[in-house]
Amino acid sequence: MKLNDKVVIITGASSGIGKALAIEFASRGANLVLAARQYVALCELTESLIKQYNIQAVAVQCDVSNEDDCNHLIKQTILTFNKIDVLVNNAGISMRALFKDVDLNVLKTLMDVNFWGTVYCTKFALPHIQKTQGSIVGVSSIAGYKGLPGRSGYSASKFAMNGFLDVLRIENLKTGVHVLTACPGFTASNIRNTALAKDGSQQGESHMEEEKMMTAEEVAKRIVDGVENRTRTLIMTRQGKLTVAISKFFPAWLDKLVYKTFAKEKDALLK
Repeated sequence: MKLNDKVVIITGASSGIGKALAIEFASRGANLVLAARQYVALCELTESLIKQYNIQAVAVQCDVSNEDDCNHLIKQTILTFNKIDVLVNNAGISMRALFKDVDLNVLKTLMDVNFWGTVYCTKFALPHIQKTQGSIVGVSSIAGYKGLPGRSGYSASKFAMNGFLDVLRIENLKTGVHVLTACPGFTASNIRNTALAKDGSQQGESHMEEEKMMTAEEVAKRIVDGVENRTRTLIMTRQGKLTVAISKFFPAWLDKLVYKTFAKEKDALLK
């Protein structure tokens, strides 16, 4: 797929990977519909992309956990551009708390945003993407292949997303719709700063070494390349590829490796 003049929807577009995706798609000539809760930041980004890349773009305030907001996002896209070529389900939040300590509303919030947000947007966009034989992208995680301690709700939501995308891919084998499951490794972005603590408040500080992680820009480039090449699955780091491989053959050993890794976190939850 060449992206010039294609219509791309990106959720969670105001910061992090979503913002980097908006810039990358715009640099390749795509017209954009950018969605997020942070409307002021979204409008500023939209205006800068229009000026810099001479594309068409519109900002839509959207909370993906709200079904009506997702329906409005798709209707606004069709009203503006009369088609959808690519939907990138990027909006997401994380958490950091042991399951025994966490308020169950935290897990519900993660499922509402990470899983149901993907389902809602995809449900309303699918008929239009089938017409263009376009792409549906889910920005998932290695946490969707291996459960991570302290991230029970996050892992659950990403496992659910991966299963949903697998089904969607099979059901659309003969419609021409491309489904991409994109799994970055740990990425330097604000997702850990906005991650929910056990009581639902934002933790505000990353407990990991951000400087050693992939950049949001690198992740965005790989995802956009994946859309152009109609790639099935992207597992973006060596650590991620090893994790997926080891989980198939030595799952018990991997459990111990993951435990040791997260026990070394700053202010570790595991001792």
